[in-house]
Amino acid sequence: MSAPAADWGLRMDVLDQRLRPIANRPVDITDPDWLGKLQSVPPAVDRAGVRDECETLLGELVAAYERGDEDVRQAVRRLLRESPSFAWAATPPSDSSTPSGLKTHLIHFSMLDQGRDPRDAQMSLDGILEAARRAGTPTRDVLEQVAAMSNGEPVYPNWPSTSEMLLRARERARPPDTP
Repeated sequence: MSAPAADWGLRMDVLDQRLRPIANRPVDITDPDWLGKLQSVPPAVDRAGVRDECETLLGELVAAYERGDEDVRQAVRRLLRESPSFAWAATPPSDSSTPSGLKTHLIHFSMLDQGRDPRDAQMSLDGILEAARRAGTPTRDVLEQVAAMSNGEPVYPNWPSTSEMLLRARERARPPDTP
């Protein structure tokens, strides 16, 4: 493991431990108001008191993933798989409806490599792209750019790879010059 990846891993492990009790807290979905209760609590990074550390580390990971080679990208994806509480709780602070925020969110999506459930990943991707679409932010080129840095191997049986998910979304996206 390279020196930066080892440092990221140590820092992520500490954050993952702090976030784990929140991430693993059961949610009673039989309660008719379960979603309202879930939405009324502060984000996990705030409840654990680790927002700044999470955003700093995630920013470093996004930057390295974007400019790094495939070995760096594989290392980042592996670190996130090994730290599921961090992966669940840490999100980019940027607005996905802006061009730079969209790219950051799509890179983060690529880093997660579908996480624990590809259906949740698809819903996340759809939400990112819907925010950009509503704001009029072009998506086609950035989807292609991020697909090129994404894992091309399927993570789940009978489900497309992360790269393929992004390319399929690109094909569904409007060209930037159409209404």
